[in-house]
Amino acid sequence: MSGWAIFLGDLVEQSPLIVSGLVRTLQLAVTVSVTGFLLGVVVFYFSISRNRWLQSFWRAYISFFIGMPLIVLLFLMYFGLPQLGIRTTPFVVATVGFTLNIGAYNAAYLTTAYNGLDPVEIDAAWAQGFNDRQIFRYIILPQVLRLSVPALTNQCINNIKDSSVAFLIQYTEFFARVQELASTNFQFFKAYMLAAVVYLLLVSVIVLLARQLERRLLRRELTTKGV
Repeated sequence: MSGWAIFLGDLVEQSPLIVSGLVRTLQLAVTVSVTGFLLGVVVFYFSISRNRWLQSFWRAYISFFIGMPLIVLLFLMYFGLPQLGIRTTPFVVATVGFTLNIGAYNAAYLTTAYNGLDPVEIDAAWAQGFNDRQIFRYIILPQVLRLSVPALTNQCINNIKDSSVAFLIQYTEFFARVQELASTNFQFFKAYMLAAVVYLLLVSVIVLLARQLERRLLRRELTTKGV
């Protein structure tokens, strides 16, 4: 039998496992994208606080987790925590580790957008009697989210791609199943090309959705300005 025939035969045979791995990849990527976004908003909120201690602590958090490689964080949690008597599943470890990492990056993206805002608008809100939470909710957050759409989209793309490292902590996601497929017939090039195509398709879907979101936000902004 030819290499392609062997590969396709094994692919069909293992397709339930591969599909299951793809579902687990999407489960992890969607989960950490949501939790990482929410954590990023919280960290961003405190990092621009007028309380210097809070501001310094959360900015240190951002620097720490951006500086720590994700794989080191996952290994530290998965292999290190059991030595302290803390045992949990690979999915929980991956979710927590990814969330801590992604939250720091998202907070940094939001902070960059915040630095581009006109401070006069915020000062005017304070002068009109708005408190810090109202200013953040109604003035700061909507603007920084709109400005951060490209960066947040790129982060979601990275979440899909980075999910492939979770197999190193025994989380059997899509790439782990592709590894198993390759090991059964030694058709590594074909197996990894399959993985590349699937990841490319997933990324393409995110890009298309992000472009639609950007168009809607732009139309809403133009409508608000009466253009």
